[in-house]
Amino acid sequence: MSSGHKAMTLFVTVILGLLLVILNLCADWPRWAWAASAALLAVIGVVTNRVLTPKREPFPRDLLPEPDLPLPDPARQEQRVTHVALPSSVADYDFSFSATVRWLVLDAPSDAPYINPAGLAIDAILQRARGVTAQQPPHRSAFVQHQLDGALATMRVDATGRVMSMALDVSLSLPEHDRERLAKLSDVRKDEDVWEHERNYERSKRAYLGEDVLKDTGSAVVWWLSRNEKEVEGAVDRIGLLARLSAAAKNETVAPPFEHLVPQPREVLTDDTPDDGPSTGRQQPYDVGEATVSDNGSGEVLSVDSLLEWFGFSAADADVNLFAERLITIASAHGKTEAVDEIRRHFEPDPPEQADAGAPGDSAPPPEGSAPPPDDDLTP
Repeated sequence: MSSGHKAMTLFVTVILGLLLVILNLCADWPRWAWAASAALLAVIGVVTNRVLTPKREPFPRDLLPEPDLPLPDPARQEQRVTHVALPSSVADYDFSFSATVRWLVLDAPSDAPYINPAGLAIDAILQRARGVTAQQPPHRSAFVQHQLDGALATMRVDATGRVMSMALDVSLSLPEHDRERLAKLSDVRKDEDVWEHERNYERSKRAYLGEDVLKDTGSAVVWWLSRNEKEVEGAVDRIGLLARLSAAAKNETVAPPFEHLVPQPREVLTDDTPDDGPSTGRQQPYDVGEATVSDNGSGEVLSVDSLLEWFGFSAADADVNLFAERLITIASAHGKTEAVDEIRRHFEPDPPEQADAGAPGDSAPPPEGSAPPPDDDLTP
């Protein structure tokens, strides 16, 4: 008898014994009833044991001609494949694929040709992996590896129907030089995007200034006033400047209504300019020692004296000689030798008076006993 039958017999006997004890205590049976209950309990235990005990087979299973043995587990085989190049969605950037391929040979008809199950299984796994990697960019190798873990984790029948295959320990990577190249290309694309946005921003700003703000003088004045609402007088003072700015933005001249607010440029007289005719108020570049036409067109001749007067120096000014030296230094630095000579002649002392008789250029000697003439100060 097995241990399971013994346990069941003991369990039934104990339960029935407890019931008989409870009944005897509740009904207050006589002593002979206790003995009868014990005998009945023993009979019930024996009957229960016989009922639960299985019948023995006439012949043991291991002595039969075809014993009922357990079915053997199907034979599974596996092989490791490493560093297989699989394409990505970008040309010339291939993944490096490694995995353990496991397969199971399926039943086939007796006339079926012999096969290489390892080759069929590996080819089936590579085709399944290729379908996943060809749709993914190369810089996402870690993400694609997890996708392959799920896509190749199930046993599937190959195209020939002879084997079932799956992949374990999948590894997918990108070569180091390709990763560095992709990182550089990514940085360049980001820089190009930033530069393109900056260029579009500059174009938009130029279009806003040229086509809206500086479209005409009125638009420029309104734009300036919108940014300086409390400076109305300042806007009025800048109308001429804004008119010139608006005209320059369109490569045009200032509009006639605003010409009187724009200062007119001074025109330089050239050598071929005719001297006759009314004065037009044009000026020549200033040249020391030569006559120039003044701003008011009165024909006043400008000289060193007028230059000193214009600077506010008088003949008695103590700094006039120092100012003259600085003028000479400045004129010499710019190569104006004629101006240097003119300034020096102006500040040199007058030569002694010439004698009435004698050769030209010969001066008469001073009388004997007379004092030499005092040296004049360098006065203009």
